[in-house]
Amino acid sequence: MAEEAKAKGNAAFSSGDFTTAITHFTEAITLAPTNHVLFSNRSAAHASLHQYAEALSDAKETIKLKPYWPKGYSRLGAAYLGLNQFELAVTAYKKGLDIDPTNEALKAGLVDAEESVSRSRAAPNPFGDAFQGPEMWTKLTSDPSTRGFLQQPDFVNMMQEIQRNPSSLNLYLKDQRVMQSLGVLLNVKFRPPPQGGDEAEVPESDMGETSREEPVVEKKREPEPEVTEEKEKKERKEKAKKEKELGNAAYKKKDFEIAIQHYSTAIEIDDEDISYITNRAAVYLEMGKYNECIEDCDKAVERGRELRSDYKMVARALTRKGTALTKMAKCSKDYEPAIEAFQKALTEHRNPDTLKRLNEAERAKKEWEQKEYFDPKLGDEEREKGNELFKEQKYPDAIKHYTEAIKRNPEDPKAYSNRAACYTKLGAMPEGLKDANKCIELDPTFSKGYSRKAAVQFFLKEYDDAMETYQEGLKHDPTNQELLDGVRRCVQQINKANRGDLTPEELKERQAKGMQDPEIQNILTDPVMRQVLTDLQENPSAAQKHMQNPMVMNKIQKLISAGIVQMK
Repeated sequence: MAEEAKAKGNAAFSSGDFTTAITHFTEAITLAPTNHVLFSNRSAAHASLHQYAEALSDAKETIKLKPYWPKGYSRLGAAYLGLNQFELAVTAYKKGLDIDPTNEALKAGLVDAEESVSRSRAAPNPFGDAFQGPEMWTKLTSDPSTRGFLQQPDFVNMMQEIQRNPSSLNLYLKDQRVMQSLGVLLNVKFRPPPQGGDEAEVPESDMGETSREEPVVEKKREPEPEVTEEKEKKERKEKAKKEKELGNAAYKKKDFEIAIQHYSTAIEIDDEDISYITNRAAVYLEMGKYNECIEDCDKAVERGRELRSDYKMVARALTRKGTALTKMAKCSKDYEPAIEAFQKALTEHRNPDTLKRLNEAERAKKEWEQKEYFDPKLGDEEREKGNELFKEQKYPDAIKHYTEAIKRNPEDPKAYSNRAACYTKLGAMPEGLKDANKCIELDPTFSKGYSRKAAVQFFLKEYDDAMETYQEGLKHDPTNQELLDGVRRCVQQINKANRGDLTPEELKERQAKGMQDPEIQNILTDPVMRQVLTDLQENPSAAQKHMQNPMVMNKIQKLISAGIVQMK
């Protein structure tokens, strides 16, 4: 039902019947209130009827329902333009382009909005206010003498332009339709122009003189100043370019002071090329004058946005700023503005070098945070709290304190060992094994690390691996009873498998686990070993010769331990 109403609304919109389109879109919204496309379409219909307040409301709802849909920001920008809120329109279009930088509709809208901002800052026309607000369209529609003008696209465009930029009224005063509309809006009746006359005769009033003055138009008809200005501009750019080249040459020679002089001169001559500013910032960076570098980078970004410079140039300035900030960093918080600068640079242009610098800054910030958090004394206190909770068998709570102890002192093997014990008690074997390995890495002579690791391996019924771990620990602490007991338990389990004393369930489980072992898989797929296994069953005398080979015997022992082979 909602789709049907939407289709009717689209058809009405295409035919120019915007009022009917709004009716159908509203019906569709009632049936599907979370469909962002319906609000977008209705916003467009409202805007077509110059109902910009309603268009704005629908555009905002569109973005609320679908924040990352570029068209929503296009609708929002159009509504703000219609309401003459040009700065907000610029912001809306830019947000849309952040999501979809290639969207042509958003690009065109941004250009229109920025031009409107520029025009709005010009000297206002004394009668411009008469054209402001939605009531203008109401007055022109209700008056019989101007109602027909609204069916003419060029007239509607002129009215919209005057609304956006009241100072542009002077450009259209020779159009009798504009004069007629001005009279309706000011409640003043103008006489029609005389036959064959070039200009409309205006009743004597304050506006009479203004309507005949067109200084802006007259100036545009004079080509001579424009040609001269273009020539001077070209000469300035050439001169600035030569200064830049001299600066580049000095920079390569590491004659930084001379380079700065040339770049500064280029900036004074031509302020429409931000490369001069970014180059000077690079010199300051090399000289270690980081504050001056950052100041130049900020200038380059601001000026670049005003000139709509290449995104790559703006990104370069932001990257250079981030680099200067990292050079100045003395604590973790100092990296935050640097990271922000790199992130902004990547939104302008995704450059591998900038991404690398961002990763390095984030890594450095993390390292600083760890240094700032480092406190062995507090780490010992947290470990003791964890020990008390471990005794009370409150293992999850104990893990929290051991984790805090590790954060406070990442080099403490005891904290890793104790947390490994908690993970083992909770059956979290992978985490326990990881902590035990870290414990051994930090202190290879700490016997607890080996007992923790072997305990996990024993629980996983990896008896051979557990045996090796216990034996490795005994090399550092030969009299450790916990390690000796572990060896004894492993021997019992291995002998039990060798004798074939396993229950069917235990044998099945051990075989399944063994078949997952890559080493076991390699032994079973080895042609030589396959022949050995065949001889063990069918040719005992040949098998005896094979068993004299230590390498073959070792592999047979592994198969026995895995339950794959049983010796009776």
